[in-house]
Amino acid sequence: MTKTNQPIHEKMNADNYSPINVLSVFRGIPTEKLPYRITPYRFEMKNGSSHRIKEIRQFHSDRRGKGHHYHYIIVADNDRVYRILFDTNTFSWRLIDKSSAEHVIANG
Repeated sequence: MTKTNQPIHEKMNADNYSPINVLSVFRGIPTEKLPYRITPYRFEMKNGSSHRIKEIRQFHSDRRGKGHHYHYIIVADNDRVYRILFDTNTFSWRLIDKSSAEHVIANG
């Protein structure tokens, strides 16, 4: 909680984070191959680097105004761990954080 008694995630504004391009699939019908409504497969950052997503480690969503934020913790083909976000209010993807896999494992 913050000093205003709001959960920390309530203060998150997606516009404060770098936009990224993401190749993703929007699921129309539930299948085992697509366990998420929106499944990211590849992303490209502002510097032009592009990465294939090897694994989705965690996922959760929360309501933001009239839309949702879809949060993903992913492992990319460079073995780095990234936190990315899809904002349905702006229909945009954002890079929230990146770190080495060892850092994430060591810190839970």
